[in-house]
Amino acid sequence: MAKKKRKPRNRSRPPGAPTPNGAPPAGSASSRKDRKEQARAAKEAARKKEVRSAAVRRAAVFGAVGLALFGVLWFIQRAPGPGKIPEAAVAAANAAGCSGVETPVADAPGGSHLEPGQTTVYDQHPATSGIHAPASQPTSPAVLTEPVDETQAVHFLEHAGVILYYRADGTGALPAPTVTQLARVAETRNNTLLAPYPELPDGTALAMTAWNKLQTCPAAVTSDQAVTIANGFIDAFVCTSNAPEPNASDDC
Repeated sequence: MAKKKRKPRNRSRPPGAPTPNGAPPAGSASSRKDRKEQARAAKEAARKKEVRSAAVRRAAVFGAVGLALFGVLWFIQRAPGPGKIPEAAVAAANAAGCSGVETPVADAPGGSHLEPGQTTVYDQHPATSGIHAPASQPTSPAVLTEPVDETQAVHFLEHAGVILYYRADGTGALPAPTVTQLARVAETRNNTLLAPYPELPDGTALAMTAWNKLQTCPAAVTSDQAVTIANGFIDAFVCTSNAPEPNASDDC
């Protein structure tokens, strides 16, 4: 009697059965969950990368804008260099017997302040540079009738100011009409003061000072000459980089 052939067994795994290596079969709920987690992780990584890239771009833009603004502000606030004394002022000074513009010391760095209670004596009269008070001479009033504190005056010059000193009385004093005309100059020019100075050297009735710059005139200088000379001196030095701290004054 012939034997019946057996039907081959169906060796396929039932749905959800693990593969021989233990991994969940493709299409299983576990496999789909893993793929979703991987997709979410990849998406989150891409999002974080984009956030970092955007932050870097913003930082670069802000840095560039900040640098540009700094450059603009620096250019706007940059003090002009000292100018040339106008020819009219030079001619008036020569006619009146005034000196030329002198540079009293070879090196005049700024920023040297006296300590509280400390004093100093200047070799030069009037002083145009050197150690000075921490506080500057105020810009107002522009015309003073009493001598200024010279240590504050030097600080004022460090801030690119100009002081017109005059001999107020005694032999060789600057005539009152000339003082009146110079007062008008001081009142109309930025960062400029007029003040008496009792210790002017003999023969000097008017001394124009800026940081480490000095020009002197005798009492014989006329009012018109004095105004022309003073304005020329101011034009050349006030609020310029001739001084160590030209942007420190609110009057520039």
